[in-house]
Amino acid sequence: MNSLNKKDLLDIKSLSPDEIMLICKTATYFKDVFTRDVKTVPVLRGKTVCTLFYEPSTRTRLSFELAAKMLSANTVNVPVTTSSVVKGESLIDTVRTLEAMKADYIVMRHEASLAPHFLSQNINASVINGGDGYHAHPTQALLDTYSIIEARGSVEGLHIGIIGDIKHSRVARSDAIAFKKLGAKVTLCGPSTLLPDEFKQYDVDITYNLDELLPKLDVINMLRIQRERQRGSLFPSIREYNRLYSLTDERFKRCKPDILVMHPGPMNRGIELDDAVADSPNSIINEQVTNGVAVRMAIFYLLAGGTPFSDGEGN
Repeated sequence: MNSLNKKDLLDIKSLSPDEIMLICKTATYFKDVFTRDVKTVPVLRGKTVCTLFYEPSTRTRLSFELAAKMLSANTVNVPVTTSSVVKGESLIDTVRTLEAMKADYIVMRHEASLAPHFLSQNINASVINGGDGYHAHPTQALLDTYSIIEARGSVEGLHIGIIGDIKHSRVARSDAIAFKKLGAKVTLCGPSTLLPDEFKQYDVDITYNLDELLPKLDVINMLRIQRERQRGSLFPSIREYNRLYSLTDERFKRCKPDILVMHPGPMNRGIELDDAVADSPNSIINEQVTNGVAVRMAIFYLLAGGTPFSDGEGN
């Protein structure tokens, strides 16, 4: 594949397996840039990247901003809580404002599903989805995919478990699609109230018994309990959730010795997983954070028309 040949990056569903692999391979080069002494390259010199986050975010927003700065772009963060949006400015008015500012890239997070898709249809700038409603979080899925490939060489043939609050997780949806496209077996696990049958449409297995699943997994991705998104009590208590679905140190001992432990962050330590597990040699949680910057650099580069690097380039 010669290039990504897209204006926007809105979801995983619209990416082919080859395009996912292109992004991951390009991220390898940019991780080398990101981790060396001189961290900037002039890929986006003279371009402007705007981050527009309608929902709170620290990790994702900072990751995008750092990636843009390392590519020598000008960055503008629109603080929605203090902008005209709180005064009633509509999304289309915001689009026109950004267009007038000549933004080249807009990274958007919004509580409404498909809001970035609407933005992309009404602006010439490239739009990157930083998470929309319960729908998609494509760059998280790409960095998760890249992190597994980096650790294991491939996603194909692995059995990957995604555990926890599936119902409210755009990460679970995007991860499941990405992993399946690359040939993994995916099993979703969580309380029945947080794992509706509708997820069978993703061609995944569903179970409510973590203890039976754990010994079969090559990779386990523990999701955050999103209490801020829940309406009513979807499980009896945090203590009950922890008893049935937390990756405790005792449960961890029943996993394969080389299992990879992941979490999209931020973690609720002691709820989703124990400290000993999060900090174990099997954990690649910190590596996911580093890889997030590299993957987002790769996305900016490819949307700008960048072509694949030859093997060994950048070493």
